[in-house]
Amino acid sequence: MRSNGGSGESTSIQPPRNPSPKKAERPPVLKKFKTISTDDPRPTPHFPGPLFPAVRRVTSLPPSSDRRSSIDTDASAVKHSSGNNVTTTGNLNIDVNSLSDRDWMYPSFLGPHVARNRVVTVKAAPKSPSRGGGERLVDGVQGKVVDEKQQINTPTNKEEVKIVESQVSTTTVTESSSVSSSSAKRIRGMKLKRYFIFCLIIFSCIFPVSHVIHLRNKVARLEEENINLRRWCSETDVVGNNGNEILQPEDDSSLKFFGKADSRTVALYTVVFTLIMPFVLYKYLDYLPQIKNISKRTRPNKEEVPLKKRVAYMVDVCFSVYPYAKLLALLFATIFLIGFGGLALYAVSDGSLAEALWLSWAFVADSGNHADSVGTGPRIVSVSISSGGMLIFAMMLGLVSDAISEKVDSLRKGKSEVIEKNHILILGWSDKLGSLLKQLAIANKSVGGGVVVVLAERDKEEMEMDIAKLEFDFMGTSVICRSGSPLILADLKKVSVSKARAIIVLASDENADQSDARALRVVLSLTGVKEGLRGHVVVEMSDIDNEPLVKLVGGDLIETVVAHDVIGRLMIQCALQPGLAQIWEDILGFENDEFYIKRWPQLDGMRFEDVLISFPDAVPCGVKVAADNGKIILNPGDNYVLKEGDEVLVIAEDDDTYAPGRLPEVRRVDFPKVPELPKYPEKILFCGWRRDIDDMIMVLEAFLAPGSELWMFNEVPEKERERKLIDGGLNISSLENIRLVHREGNAVIRRHLESLPLETFDSILILADESLEDSVVHSDSRSLATLLLIRDIQSKRLPHKDSKSTSLRLAGFSHSSWIREMQQASDKSIIISEILDSRTRNLVSVSRISDYVLSNELVSMALAMVAEDKQINRVLEELFAEEGNEMCIKPAEFYLFDQEELCFYDIMIRGRERREIVIGYRLAHSERAVINPPRKSEPRKWSLDDVFVVISSGS
Repeated sequence: MRSNGGSGESTSIQPPRNPSPKKAERPPVLKKFKTISTDDPRPTPHFPGPLFPAVRRVTSLPPSSDRRSSIDTDASAVKHSSGNNVTTTGNLNIDVNSLSDRDWMYPSFLGPHVARNRVVTVKAAPKSPSRGGGERLVDGVQGKVVDEKQQINTPTNKEEVKIVESQVSTTTVTESSSVSSSSAKRIRGMKLKRYFIFCLIIFSCIFPVSHVIHLRNKVARLEEENINLRRWCSETDVVGNNGNEILQPEDDSSLKFFGKADSRTVALYTVVFTLIMPFVLYKYLDYLPQIKNISKRTRPNKEEVPLKKRVAYMVDVCFSVYPYAKLLALLFATIFLIGFGGLALYAVSDGSLAEALWLSWAFVADSGNHADSVGTGPRIVSVSISSGGMLIFAMMLGLVSDAISEKVDSLRKGKSEVIEKNHILILGWSDKLGSLLKQLAIANKSVGGGVVVVLAERDKEEMEMDIAKLEFDFMGTSVICRSGSPLILADLKKVSVSKARAIIVLASDENADQSDARALRVVLSLTGVKEGLRGHVVVEMSDIDNEPLVKLVGGDLIETVVAHDVIGRLMIQCALQPGLAQIWEDILGFENDEFYIKRWPQLDGMRFEDVLISFPDAVPCGVKVAADNGKIILNPGDNYVLKEGDEVLVIAEDDDTYAPGRLPEVRRVDFPKVPELPKYPEKILFCGWRRDIDDMIMVLEAFLAPGSELWMFNEVPEKERERKLIDGGLNISSLENIRLVHREGNAVIRRHLESLPLETFDSILILADESLEDSVVHSDSRSLATLLLIRDIQSKRLPHKDSKSTSLRLAGFSHSSWIREMQQASDKSIIISEILDSRTRNLVSVSRISDYVLSNELVSMALAMVAEDKQINRVLEELFAEEGNEMCIKPAEFYLFDQEELCFYDIMIRGRERREIVIGYRLAHSERAVINPPRKSEPRKWSLDDVFVVISSGS
């Protein structure tokens, strides 16, 4: 029920049913002419749409004969069909639609237009006497026919215009909501229609052309066959009349020609179709999922990735995952080019298909072969095949070049696999690596060399350059470097970790906590190797407090060497016994004599006292007891009898240079036992702070006499020192033999050192400071500067006296006055410097103003010894401990009289009376000690100034 308030008329309209739904779904193409009022000269813009309702200002227009005639015709048709001024539907609706299509156009930017049933209102106007009939305009939006003259003269027309505006706005909003719901579906339908139309056009273009070619070939064959038939008929007549001989038609040649022509046409169609299909597929590949959705009547997913991108992604994944995908693709492209080119040549030439394929291969393999082609078609095809062949061979060369470059890069960067067994594997990189490689090379010299593999997180080229800078002859030992992380199982398998006879884990160049944490992670990685480990693992630790955790994780395969602990204990022993550092350097390294354990069945049942003098080229030091789970006993009693399975621990030059011999004749003379010298309180200075300084204090507590003093001079505040010592497990109040004296200052500043009583100390230990443990060069520079300052201050404070010993030491060396003064000061006080770099050793040793402990090299020697035989670690642990057996330097008066003539076996027997094992000696005027001396049975004269190196039980 719609009410027109302006006219007061109420009209009930039933919407007509649309007999053709397909027509209703098509968006109408509407167009509306702008009308300009005669009263208002300004043009009124028209914006049809939901935001601006499509309202036409109905005004009078200039008279036009065409327009007036059309309107009169429409009005008369309306009057004739209605008979009265009533509203009607039906045929009139169709006429009005045709008129409205001319006047209105729906804007395209609003999307597809949704058709709906329209209501047409026709209002008849009274006849005008001047024109004989009323001119009417038909409203295209609401379907109302309005008399033009009545709109101008009758005031009710203005009210009707307002009603039309409101109705138009309501209708537009309703239409816009319906458009938004089905716009996407209509767009897809339009795209699919265009796709089908395009395919139909292509098919309609290709099929007629191919059909025409086929018909032309067929006509040509028929004409040729006709000619042959005529010729055959004429020849038959001639021969039949003369010789009564009838010739048969050559059916075979015609059939063969026909077959050949048909196969070439098929080949031509195949070539054309193959050339066109890639472009069509590439253009319309994304429409295939839409066709699939329409066939299955499912709604498309808006978030679905286009098919082109998915295909490109699959190709990318295939090339990146499968290493031979590129080669297979190149092979497929080559086969495709040969086959496709052969078909093309077969279609344009007269040869057979086999010849065409062979020519195609010849053009692909050698681009110059196409020069002999004759004819336009064969030349075009041959040039195309040759161009493709050049492209394929360029791609092949690129792939081969990339493969070779990748292989060379993998070899250069150390990514290839190491196929070795019974090799020594070193994990990590540090400043100790050079010394470690030297010791391993010397150890493998007796067997003609070995293989050492280094795995570190560095470039292979850099590692090889650093190793080459060592300028050391590895004597047949091969050093193989690989780049990788010891924390990754794949890198560990790459260096054959399961087949190595020994694995050495080096501490990194970081602080102690970080280095030990990394070592723990490496051990965890080693325990995760599925194949298992054949050899044992030697782990370099920085802090002794972290040792139990690593052993807990690794189990029995793990052997730890605590670098700080070993060096700290060795420095204390060297401070109390000058010259002991050189002896340890000889024993730990493989260059001179070292420890070996071996079983000798011929010694079973002998007492250790007799075993001690059974080796002319070695010095027995202990026994490995088989009955006690392989426990090693250093310095056993004389009455210990070797049992079956027991092994003998000796100090020898190499494992194949010694063997037991006949028992020598020795003089067993009773020698008076000289009592040990009493211990006197000592005054020791520590310059610097080490993280294991608490353990060093405990060792000093065990070695020093009561009343000793330990001065600690460093930059750590006093309260911070006490806290660190307590955290390290040291109970300061429990110290009985030593007293701690704290001084704060910088050891490289002279005025700070001058505040100390340097001339009163018995021993001074210059420690590698904890703050510089990451830098070898800076630590050694600081230690060297501290040494020179201390010696200079001591020489200024001590009285200048030339002694005989000093003049002897100066012989052949620099006669500079400051060196002489410092060497005189060294007679009064012992200075032990901790040196990290072996190059710094030359500066200290040449000046002879200090003893030194080459910590990095000693640790490398210990690691190499434990790597060769893990049992040696038990020996070293006992010798460096504060309890049990230890390495000592004893004076000659304990074993002989002055100028007494004895052989070394005699001295060894006298040493057994003191429960000691004499392993070497140092003569009075000699600078180095002799360990495991040769010709032990030859007598010689000894002096009381000589000293002997022994392994003492410490009791």
